[in-house]
Amino acid sequence: MKLRATLLGIVLMGQSALAADDRFAGVEVKTQQLTDHVYMLTGAGGNIGVSFGPDGLLMIDDQFAPMADKIRKAIGDIGAASPVWLLNTHYHGDHTGGNENFGASSIIMAHDNVRVRLLDGEPPTAAQGLPVITFNDEASVHFNNEDIRLIHMPAGHTDGDSYVYFTLSDVLHMGDHFFKDRFPYVDLDAGGSVEGVMLGVQKALAMISKNTQIIPGHGSLANTEDLISYLDMLNQTSLIVKTAIDSGKSVEEIVEEGLGATWTTWGSGFISEERWIRTLYRNYTEQA
Repeated sequence: MKLRATLLGIVLMGQSALAADDRFAGVEVKTQQLTDHVYMLTGAGGNIGVSFGPDGLLMIDDQFAPMADKIRKAIGDIGAASPVWLLNTHYHGDHTGGNENFGASSIIMAHDNVRVRLLDGEPPTAAQGLPVITFNDEASVHFNNEDIRLIHMPAGHTDGDSYVYFTLSDVLHMGDHFFKDRFPYVDLDAGGSVEGVMLGVQKALAMISKNTQIIPGHGSLANTEDLISYLDMLNQTSLIVKTAIDSGKSVEEIVEEGLGATWTTWGSGFISEERWIRTLYRNYTEQA
């Protein structure tokens, strides 16, 4: 009986792996060149940033594990077989799923809490996929003739988010602090908060110029105007929900009323309008 159960478990695990592979079978990794040596890669999961130059290749995030071969081919077309550096903007699997594939030949770096959460995962990330260099507030990588700054944004999308700013190229990778033209996912169970996201966006706007190219965690390449629109959405929808809470309305009543026609298209992504309302409601009522 134990042997049968074990064999059944192996079969089910194999079927699950095949299903995961099928999910990504038709996904294409697309490369967009932003400057002489900075690129943005899109596929399945969070957007990837790349710097390629005389020191080799640095990569920001690595999507889901089954995407690793396709990502490796895309960076090979740029000019490198594997990254020298791999920077994680946060711990979620659509940004770190490929860590174990790239970790054998790359130095993985992230905020302190990214390593903690990867170790606490189910199952825990293997040693090869863990950040080996971590930091608390800010760090810099001096690579390909520019200073690449990693800046922690506390209590935002999670408790371990970092922006990555290519100071000479004037390109900012914001990770999941920025979902372009979409409602964001704020992981309240992982130390995130709506206020933290808004503060992080304000800090980004104070740091960049009108010419800065912005790589969002999800969505197409963005600019400063897009980020301002995103902050306006965060402020306005938060106000709608906070006002409704103050008037005594339940979350179901607020969902029924909705956020208004202005924000309809923002719910077309991963986070629907209803889910965003429920996130806002929970964020503000749990703080009360």
